[in-house]
Amino acid sequence: MNKVIKTANRVLISTMLLSCPLLASAEQSKEVLFNGTFSGSLEMATDYVFRGESETGDGDIPAIKGSFTWTHEDGVYAGVFGATNKFESTPDIRAVLAPYIGKFGTFGDSDISYNVFVFHYTYPGVEDMDYTDLWMKVAKDFGPVKLELEVTPTLNDWFGVEGWSGVNYAVHPSKTFDNGIQLSGSIGYQELSGEGAEGWTHWNLGLSKNVYGLNVDVRYHDSDVDSSHKVYGSEQGQKIFDERFVFSVSKNF
Repeated sequence: MNKVIKTANRVLISTMLLSCPLLASAEQSKEVLFNGTFSGSLEMATDYVFRGESETGDGDIPAIKGSFTWTHEDGVYAGVFGATNKFESTPDIRAVLAPYIGKFGTFGDSDISYNVFVFHYTYPGVEDMDYTDLWMKVAKDFGPVKLELEVTPTLNDWFGVEGWSGVNYAVHPSKTFDNGIQLSGSIGYQELSGEGAEGWTHWNLGLSKNVYGLNVDVRYHDSDVDSSHKVYGSEQGQKIFDERFVFSVSKNF
């Protein structure tokens, strides 16, 4: 089993790194397939924080994320996301691979946009923890400020825990200044229901800017998880939910 997990992790990282020249080539040629084009992204960071939780065991392993997407001219898209993962409670997990499919667009002639997609989390070697989210987002510009609302329910057992379900509610405001610096943040509540479950509030605030074709981001993350929390109240649980600054560099292709 460990051999399978290590192999899957190597494949994930190798695929991300090897995809760079392929994605760059696709960017230059703008190949069209079935009236759609390909794009991708690659990110390296000091941590991978998801809804307030460190997904790398409190930064114990490098945080590497990547995605590859085909997008149709009508807004339908499909792709795959991958990232390094580490959880002390489930040491067999080394990576997450997530295929997704969705659609974006605007509501009629309005200036309100939407993005709806199904995102299936898979953990190589630990299949009983796979689960699926339905992401639903709407956004609108209010002068110089963009406001995005998110509602994301799980479609099956959350993280594979029988009887557990969740819904993430979040608001994501952002503003881009004339000098190209973007101020953005998020505040949300991860509702979690089921025997022994408990939700939590999470938030982040950061600055980002495109520098020589690379997106550089510095962000502060925190949550309200403390020692009384039913799920993450242990010393290790609080550790991965501690406040932290994350520095990342990413490239879109």
